[in-house]
Amino acid sequence: GLALQAKELGIPMVLLVNMQDEARRLGIEIDRERLEAELDTPVVMMSAKHGPGVDEARRVLMERLHGAREARANPAVFAGDDAIIARLDELYSRTVTQPRDLSDGLTDRMDRVLLHPQLGLPLFFLAMLVVFEAVYTLGAPLQDGVAWLLDHAREMYLDDATEHWGAGWRSFALDGVFDGAGTVLSFVPIIVLFFVFMGILEDSGYLSRAAFLMDAFMSRLGLDGRAFVMQLMGFGCNVPALMGTRVMRSRGLRLLTMLMIPFSLCSARLQVFVFLTTAIFSPTIAPLVLFSLYVASFGAGFLTALLYRRGLRNTEPLLLELPPYRFPTGRQMLLRGWQETSHFLREAGPLIMVGVILVWFLTHYPFDAAPASAETLAGRIAAVFAPIFQPIGIDSLLTVALLFGFVAKEVVLGALAVIYGVGQDNLANVMATRIDGIQAYSFMLFVLIYTPCLSTVAVLRQESRSWSFTALAIAWPLVLAWLVSFVFYRVATWLA
Repeated sequence: GLALQAKELGIPMVLLVNMQDEARRLGIEIDRERLEAELDTPVVMMSAKHGPGVDEARRVLMERLHGAREARANPAVFAGDDAIIARLDELYSRTVTQPRDLSDGLTDRMDRVLLHPQLGLPLFFLAMLVVFEAVYTLGAPLQDGVAWLLDHAREMYLDDATEHWGAGWRSFALDGVFDGAGTVLSFVPIIVLFFVFMGILEDSGYLSRAAFLMDAFMSRLGLDGRAFVMQLMGFGCNVPALMGTRVMRSRGLRLLTMLMIPFSLCSARLQVFVFLTTAIFSPTIAPLVLFSLYVASFGAGFLTALLYRRGLRNTEPLLLELPPYRFPTGRQMLLRGWQETSHFLREAGPLIMVGVILVWFLTHYPFDAAPASAETLAGRIAAVFAPIFQPIGIDSLLTVALLFGFVAKEVVLGALAVIYGVGQDNLANVMATRIDGIQAYSFMLFVLIYTPCLSTVAVLRQESRSWSFTALAIAWPLVLAWLVSFVFYRVATWLA
């Protein structure tokens, strides 16, 4: 239909017919020459997944762009929409041949298990647990390798290069910028692997099934399966997930989903949690701890929807496509992981650098005081907030890191490295001696739930067009984070 409308408007175009590998497997045949003649435009048969036809598509597009003339659109042509639909049916019958039964046997067999009314959801959460186990198992050696390279670079080059610098400047360069940024970089392999595995789940079509499975439960919260998909999208970054709610026409559904998304455990929080779980907990327990935080993120979102569903009602039915299962190629998986990670580094890099510099200044000024002591600016700020954070087991130094997390969660881990004045390897050892498992988990719960970063707040305001809703999206997570951490810390301390 879009191709016919573009043709009616006189817009120069090339029709790319993708997924030829699937069409061939299902017995669908397309008469390319006749389709070209009927549309009077080039038609390229291709498979973006495996590559055939991609080079031809680039060549034809370049030729078309060079020879394109300016189109003069006339919206009046759409007055005959019924005629265009009739023309589309006629064109399809002339150029496409398909078997009577298009059922994909493998998809049907898998769906009988993965969409089972009782087994479907347990299998989904089991798949997520397997992802976390795989990320830890494969990522730990890679993470150690990156940390070794960073330590080696400091010992071989930076220590000598800054030997004759003043003590303050040397501390700023090594303990501030290098250790802060280096600690974040050491977790890049973990983030890449996480996005690779999440990309497999998404591109295979499995996440669409998860939305379908969750729809009945989400409807009780005033939502639908799409809200669950947006929550899953928030695992990468909350910002695009919030913008993805534009597909929802019901304002109540959209606002309720937007209120829930910031609880998703995004990649910025992920690096903090991976570090702390690795430093504080054993290799056997760490994946389970991380998995429990993902469950807690869903719980916080569901609780929020349950509390606010009456004020933000949904009047829109769910329409959801379940595509056939498509396993992505190795190249697609690696590109997906790298693209997501490079985007994270591009967006977070400047914030991380600014954040670690500010943290270094706060923990070293005045310069005659002991770093990170009560006499520094950071110590004084932490003292002000001590009555709030001490009841949930968060000490003064962790409080400083949390304050910078209000700006961006990416800064928290780098801030910890600067606050304690050590690199990634030593930071893990220092943290393990400074806090116990209960304190660490309380801290992670607070980081998971409390007020989203500034970029997320900005998008919330932009998409909702309401200052009152934005204020609610800032205040409610902060209150909920303190309550959840307080209950956990008190109960866990009492049981211990």
